[in-house]
Amino acid sequence: MSTLNKVMLIGNLGDDVKMHYFEGGNCVGRFPIATSETYTSKQTGERTTNTEWHNIVVRNKAAEICEKYLKKGDKIYVEGRIKSRQWQAEDGNTRYSTEIQVQDFTFLSPKSDGSGQQQTPNVGQDSAKSQQPQPQQGTDDNDDLPF
Repeated sequence: MSTLNKVMLIGNLGDDVKMHYFEGGNCVGRFPIATSETYTSKQTGERTTNTEWHNIVVRNKAAEICEKYLKKGDKIYVEGRIKSRQWQAEDGNTRYSTEIQVQDFTFLSPKSDGSGQQQTPNVGQDSAKSQQPQPQQGTDDNDDLPF
């Protein structure tokens, strides 16, 4: 039987993208995002918000795009897989980390390009499909009808 490791999150950046560059031109961008749920307690009637923090990892060109367009507080949709890491800290203790390794993402906070127009880049493995022109709906071009 097959298994599936897939995560989809919509959240807000808790910090700017931190870049790490390696020999050979590769790079990694890391940033935290927060997801929240709000509910009303049946016992007390007060609203409660729970926030979860997720460590996000993007690589190479996607990392450079995130660094260029994202800042703390921006909203983003990420899709990827969970990856757990373990390492030995300087103090000798074993440390653990769980990260979301991004395969696709979409910026959800509108950006201004300086001319007042809004931009929201969509980048990932499927970006070529998402950047193709979409047919316009609701256009009334009777001149082009064959009858």
